[in-house]
Amino acid sequence: MKKMPLFSKSHKNPAEIVKALKDNLAILEKQDKKTDKASEEVSKSLQAMKEILCGTNDKEPPTEAVAQLAQELYNSGLLVTLIADLQLIDFEGKKDVTQIFNNILRRQIGTRSPTVEYISAHPHILFMLLKGYEAPQIALRCGIMLRECIRHEPLAKIILFSNQFRDFFKYVELSTFDIASDAFATFKDLLTRHKVLVADFLEQNYDTIFEDYEKLLQSENYVTKRQSIKLLGELILDRHNFAIMTKYISRPENLKLMMNLLRDKSPNIQFEAFHVFKVFVASPHKTQPIVEILLKNQPKLIEFLSS
Repeated sequence: MKKMPLFSKSHKNPAEIVKALKDNLAILEKQDKKTDKASEEVSKSLQAMKEILCGTNDKEPPTEAVAQLAQELYNSGLLVTLIADLQLIDFEGKKDVTQIFNNILRRQIGTRSPTVEYISAHPHILFMLLKGYEAPQIALRCGIMLRECIRHEPLAKIILFSNQFRDFFKYVELSTFDIASDAFATFKDLLTRHKVLVADFLEQNYDTIFEDYEKLLQSENYVTKRQSIKLLGELILDRHNFAIMTKYISRPENLKLMMNLLRDKSPNIQFEAFHVFKVFVASPHKTQPIVEILLKNQPKLIEFLSS
């Protein structure tokens, strides 16, 4: 029986699609009079890629073609170009890039995840996505791709132990609510998904991280403040973070901060602060300074908690 070719003459193969996309992105970068035509061609190429990766309603994705496309994306450096040029791509195209990126990232061959290996070898991809929070037109798209990366422990580890991790403390305070909320969702994912890795990271970087974190607990932004107190409660109550919890509740300044937050005008912030405060009270290993603060404020605390 004669074997049918994988691609008909009217359909481009993966190498042709990748080349066409790279060429048209290069035209978009120049921002000259050929831009409109190039923008249309970029959309067509992205659609063709999506069809290979996701299949169509009546056809499953062709395994051989998916493998070819993945290899072309790695060899050509197109994954990097797509993120670098994301702002130049139209609205639907941005959605397609996100879908293509996340789909190729999930691809497995046995126990291997080739795209995770590729990004591990090219970590600047992660930092380009993180920096996307500074560009309002692409921030939410970059957030979706970044959270997909964080699902994979080797990629989460690269971000956590990088200097750029501290940029999150800036992004979660951004004035645009949607972007700040998205950045906080990514920040939370990083600090809660891979428990053993995070415990190791927090122990190694305790002073630096909690110095930055304290600013979030005193933020002028109500949402940031509330989310940060809630996340702190989750972190110190997680059994993997026992050493972190012990260190945190041994410091009198942390207890004083929680007691001040108990007096916040927002009942929701009081509620979240109480979850952290009760860890100080319930701990059987209280330091002497902590005991002294609690005893000194006992009448006020009884009155406050009664009402």
